Amino acid sequence: MTHIKNIQKNDTICAPACASANSALSIIRLSGPSAHQILRKIFCPTQKSSDLCPRKLYFGRIYDGSRLIDEVMVHIAVAPASFTGEDTAEISCHGSSYIVQEIMRLLVQEGAVPAGPGAFSQRAFLNGKMDLAQTEAIADLIASENQAAHHLAVAQMKGGFSKEIRKLRSDLVDFASLLELELDFSEEDLIFADRRRLLDLLDRLQGAIQTLCDSFSLGNVLKNGLPVAIIGPTNAGKSTLLNALTGEERAIVSEVHGTTRDTIEEEITLDGIRFRFIDTAGLREAKEEIERMGIERSYQKIRTASLLLLVLDASQPESFGAQIQNLASVLNADTQLIIVLNKSDKVHTPPPLPPAEAKLLVYAVTSLSAKFNRDIDELKNLLTAAVHSRFDSSLLPQDAIPVTNLRHVHALQQAQYALDAVREGLKSELPTDLIVQDLRQALHDLGSITGEVATKEILENIFAKFCIGK
Repeated sequence: MTHIKNIQKNDTICAPACASANSALSIIRLSGPSAHQILRKIFCPTQKSSDLCPRKLYFGRIYDGSRLIDEVMVHIAVAPASFTGEDTAEISCHGSSYIVQEIMRLLVQEGAVPAGPGAFSQRAFLNGKMDLAQTEAIADLIASENQAAHHLAVAQMKGGFSKEIRKLRSDLVDFASLLELELDFSEEDLIFADRRRLLDLLDRLQGAIQTLCDSFSLGNVLKNGLPVAIIGPTNAGKSTLLNALTGEERAIVSEVHGTTRDTIEEEITLDGIRFRFIDTAGLREAKEEIERMGIERSYQKIRTASLLLLVLDASQPESFGAQIQNLASVLNADTQLIIVLNKSDKVHTPPPLPPAEAKLLVYAVTSLSAKFNRDIDELKNLLTAAVHSRFDSSLLPQDAIPVTNLRHVHALQQAQYALDAVREGLKSELPTDLIVQDLRQALHDLGSITGEVATKEILENIFAKFCIGK
């Protein structure tokens, strides 16, 4: 295969749109000014026609000279009515890795350039088919592994989030224009922008931006899943509970204390939300170095977790007080806690808990038997309810989309800092040119989200994370 060179705007690019593994079918994409001409050099349709028409499928054969490579289906699109806004072609061939490589070799031989990661999406952005936030949503859509992540990616790809950003930026542009006009008439000392109205506008804009920033905690959970640490003393049934929740024998279960020496992670999806369960080493005084290291990792998970499952042995209520007290000393104030009284099969009624430490945010207490898979569904319901209670969707405006992208939330925070400077400048009655500089910075930060302002470095960093062929 020819080495990938620096791709120019007028190059015609090509790439497989499927993973490089043998499969029933594979798709190879072409985009650029010469896409149709290159295709005709290697493709012979069975339906004799002087030209290939858009929005139609053609059956035919790919030849290398007189040698048959494969029988394929071909679809073409004409600029600007295509994903990239350019002339495009898609070849649907058999999924043999050899066939794909051969077709790619022929395309490159005829003048196409192998595309790098995200090259097709980048061209869609550069040709105005979608903005930067929408193109990033494509990568999120491909990576989505649950209903919630899929819903957010689709909503962002349709432009819902971009619409909110453009509205914020448009309101700011109107006032920035008046301040810029004042600079043009600085010698006349004219005032075009009412400072009181600008402060009111700042209140509204900063409130909206802060709401979006605050929504990132929810958006990140919906996109990437919520880490849930399963903690507790040795032999309380943490590993058995992990196996019961996931429905797999994921963790080794033994009556021997201290069996789990390191963290074990497994994922499940409940009510469209992905939970990342982390089984940790039992909490006790370590008797050897390896166990001590495992317990320290358990405490690291406790300190960083948003939701904890504290598993206690229901048949040993005398240990509850010490376990809860030890946990309170290392727990964050906003960490939700579900106390699981395991091994309920060994007791007639669940034992009472000692008064909870004030620092503990105990969401619920439930009694179950992980060994016999009793009341596991009740615990699953508590987990989803805890997420909904933690992230109150009523804090978001109706139909608003939570922020899911770290780059976006960083840009919003930078815009917020710039608007803080504008506010201080107005209160301090700074010269208009200084206030305008901060307004320009806020406009730049908001514009960087949708790509109205985008540097080469930003684009390269974003599209490098895409898969090849997209």
